[in-house]
Amino acid sequence: MRWPGRFLPLCALFSALFAALPFAHALPLETAVPGGLALVRFGNDAARPQAWFREKRVAVVRDGQGWVALVGLPLSLEPGVHPLRVASAGGSEETRPIRVASKRYPLQRFTVPDHRKVEPLPEDLLRIAREQKRIDEIKALFRETPDVDLAFRQPAAGRLTGSFGLRRIINGLERMPHAGIDFAVPVGTPVHAAGAGVVVETGDYFFNGNSVYIDHGQGLVTLYCHLDRIEVLPGEPVAAGQRIGLSGNTGRTSGPHLHWTVLLNGAAVDPRLFLPRTKR
Repeated sequence: MRWPGRFLPLCALFSALFAALPFAHALPLETAVPGGLALVRFGNDAARPQAWFREKRVAVVRDGQGWVALVGLPLSLEPGVHPLRVASAGGSEETRPIRVASKRYPLQRFTVPDHRKVEPLPEDLLRIAREQKRIDEIKALFRETPDVDLAFRQPAAGRLTGSFGLRRIINGLERMPHAGIDFAVPVGTPVHAAGAGVVVETGDYFFNGNSVYIDHGQGLVTLYCHLDRIEVLPGEPVAAGQRIGLSGNTGRTSGPHLHWTVLLNGAAVDPRLFLPRTKR
């Protein structure tokens, strides 16, 4: 895993990349449930307000009606009313309520041939802990950008086989819910960036296999897992639809596929909410 000088060059890269991208915001689909996202509208002031959910900055973009906060809701979030803290450019603060409904995701059972990927050895657990620390750092990223590319496209041409949020029983053991969606594609299928951004991490992970993380700005990050080949480097700006690698069967898998995760203010949310309606 490679980190580009602790992200020091990224500010300049983001400024150059996003200044030239006048994104027209077709907002993602609002689904205020655990694993979904909430859209909170503000006024139409000239200056962008700031907002925080559970002490994490959230993305704020402008559409034709004014400023909108895009709030990622973690899968572990309890249903109920949760506060969003908002600060105007003038310094005044207010709290806005986000009402989160309950949702029970389906159960999925499957078998992984490599039992070590389901019941890791002690040395594997040390590696997993190191990798999780890196992942947590990526989840905490919030890069100020003039705008954010929200017009995501499907990263690989394939059939959706693994839905988001599935409660998983792997080799008879209960494991973490599915934090992304899967596309059934053979090894070697081109994988493309869902939107414009900057690569912040590439590497081989115990569970995720060969992976690429792309930061799209303002706490929006996408992850592409189980790749056979990675074709981009950390610190490299990428355009929407640019090829970043080839799909594979690395990490914990039951067969070749592409796993795609969308992180919003550190929370894994259903990627289909960001796709055109014909792809949901």
